[in-house]
Amino acid sequence: MFDRLKSLLRAPEHKASRTARLIAIESGGRARWTPRDYAALAREGYARNAIVYRAVRLVAESVGALSFVLYEGAAELGAHPLLDLMARPNPRQDGASFLEAVSSHLLLAGNAYIEAVALQGSLAGEGAAQVRELYALRPDRMKVVPGPDGWPQAFEYTVAAQTVRFEQSAVLPPILQLTLFNPLDDYYGLSPLEAAAVAVDTHNAAASWNKALLDNAARPSGALVYGGPEGSVLSDAQFERLKKELANQYQGVGNAGRPMVLEGGLDWKAMSFTPKDMDFMEAKHSAAREIALAFGVPPMLLAIPGDNTYSNYQEANRVFWRQTVLPLASRIGGALTQWLAPAFGAGLTLAVDTDRIEALGPDRAALWERVTKAPFLTVNEKRAATGYGAVQGGDSFGG
Repeated sequence: MFDRLKSLLRAPEHKASRTARLIAIESGGRARWTPRDYAALAREGYARNAIVYRAVRLVAESVGALSFVLYEGAAELGAHPLLDLMARPNPRQDGASFLEAVSSHLLLAGNAYIEAVALQGSLAGEGAAQVRELYALRPDRMKVVPGPDGWPQAFEYTVAAQTVRFEQSAVLPPILQLTLFNPLDDYYGLSPLEAAAVAVDTHNAAASWNKALLDNAARPSGALVYGGPEGSVLSDAQFERLKKELANQYQGVGNAGRPMVLEGGLDWKAMSFTPKDMDFMEAKHSAAREIALAFGVPPMLLAIPGDNTYSNYQEANRVFWRQTVLPLASRIGGALTQWLAPAFGAGLTLAVDTDRIEALGPDRAALWERVTKAPFLTVNEKRAATGYGAVQGGDSFGG
């Protein structure tokens, strides 16, 4: 009896994480900048490293080249305002360029931000056709403003000391944040470029070293032997002068391999490994393979020699599409669907049209052959297995 009375008098329950208040106490209401130097990573990686540049371009261009289909429940829609928005998200970009920008931001920063531009008041969900444009915003200019429950309550975008604040309280929040999983941050993602930073530095350093060797005729390193009269040694002044000259003229990447001018009975004895013996090219290839691994690109597609993981280029290309491009594109499509559903109607799903991917042609052919040779499946079951909708009279076992 008393238990029933207590349950009736208890305040209504709301579903929420029990740890949200801990996050709110830690950072509620305070803007947080991304914790790494995006500009330095992009400059040293994307702008100065050919492997990073090609890997990012290969993934981003592949995602941009994909076609999306829209489903309402199980039915595919041939025409819809959301499809029109995806095809032309804003006056300055087509759909491919927009998806390339979003994918590149994710790969370089671990975060991507998309702004929805709508008619005045339409972000509250007044109509299905009110969202008119989508823009990909630079992640290094955006910061998260956590709310009292620990979730972002706003985003602030700063350019040239001017800040625009995007409140997220509307039915359709004006900003969509996509992140790659980061085990050490609640608000910002971890980029593949940051994970590959050591390999990028190694690759860049090896390239700079080899360039310096070429500039200085690739002279080997070694030791100086004093060949003066028996029992004589260099004076303190001579020794200090020689050390200073070696440090200023022959140490460092910029002086690698520079020829030495010897005087006063000094003789050169090569004693350490030469750059050829240390095989800097192999070190570069090893670092390049680590970079390719971080971005999910088979080394064979980046023309990195010495990798025999895949039997041929066609198999490597198929793995690239299956394990890298499709998961990234599906994640972007799923996030856009969840974000834009209140404005365009419930029950909608954006999905990648895998039938138009040429690299997956052999996989589709094998699937069709298996389904065709399955007499225990009805026509509609075969169509469902290959991604097509049901047809009238398709519950028979014919054809």
